[in-house]
Amino acid sequence: MDFHGRKAVIAAHPHVDLYGSDVMFLESVTAMAPDVVTILPNDGQLAEALRLRGIDVQIKDFPVLRKVELRTPWHAAIFVVRFLRSVVALTAWLRARGAAVVYVSTIAAPEWLLAGRFSGARVVCHLHESEPQMSRLASALLLSPLLAADLVIANSKDSLAWIRSSLGVRAARRSRVIHNGVREPAAPAVADVPDVPPGARSVVVVGRLAARKGQDTAIVATALVRQAGFDVRLTLVGDSYPGYEGYVNGLHELAAREGIREVTDFAGFQDPSPHVAAADVVLVPSRVEPFGLVAVEALLLGRPVIASRVGGLPEVIEDRRTGLLVDPGDPRMLADAIIRLLSDSELAAALGRAGQVEARARFSMATYSAALSEAVLPGS
Repeated sequence: MDFHGRKAVIAAHPHVDLYGSDVMFLESVTAMAPDVVTILPNDGQLAEALRLRGIDVQIKDFPVLRKVELRTPWHAAIFVVRFLRSVVALTAWLRARGAAVVYVSTIAAPEWLLAGRFSGARVVCHLHESEPQMSRLASALLLSPLLAADLVIANSKDSLAWIRSSLGVRAARRSRVIHNGVREPAAPAVADVPDVPPGARSVVVVGRLAARKGQDTAIVATALVRQAGFDVRLTLVGDSYPGYEGYVNGLHELAAREGIREVTDFAGFQDPSPHVAAADVVLVPSRVEPFGLVAVEALLLGRPVIASRVGGLPEVIEDRRTGLLVDPGDPRMLADAIIRLLSDSELAAALGRAGQVEARARFSMATYSAALSEAVLPGS
């Protein structure tokens, strides 16, 4: 699907790190290659990963929708002006490119949806978000750009339900669920596995440092587990968005107040696989989680997982068969689940084995790539 030497698919993504939706963008455009050119707002780790796979990367400035951009009426007004200018500029650029398909990853770059529609291209949005806690009016406003899409791909039934409740059945009919695929991680080298003192146990949380990811719940739960007599260490792998450093400082202060600052490792952004592979328990204590990529990655490494009973996580974890589910924001319940697994090695091992088999069967990269390619490029 190459039109006179020009790429058939323009794929836009608003972030440049390598967290969940960023990794899925990398895998998604890999499935579309070589008929794709990717557009990012600036350079970064995602751009480097795309280039390593031989995928065309272009850097274009476009506004990215984040809460920090809307924190005051003045900031919101500035964003709207940038948004409208961007729609005009991108529409002209897409027409000049003659793109057949505009693939937009996440709802955080809505200008691409409108520009794609105005350019005459087929527009596909891949929704990696779910915000059921928002009011219906706010959700409808946030999701309204999806009405410009020919197809919306939701990464979970939970995300699809958010579309239906916000925009109605008609919008949901133009949507379909494709669960994320996960590339099976290679076993980390022994040298890459973090050191844990003899007799200590390790629990790990992987993800962007943000209130919705529940690292605060994990910190309090870890303190409770230690109070119960278990020498457990907590590792938080990830960092925050620019402008959210206050939340990270609050996590450090919480760990100090709970008396576990010396056994809490803020590891920053890095390859999480060595930490996950070495963990006794992997926690996914999210308050909001449309899918749960980290949970699948941990299952593929055969680790026992405790996850929140929220969003798409119950679509990934079957309680007491492939992992344990707990209520979000409940440190006591999370601590009890950790203690249960640390006290019963046979149960922990059984959950790890069952989870690994299930993850390989349901979330393979081959299945995902085939489904995504058929949806974005039907008949290709």
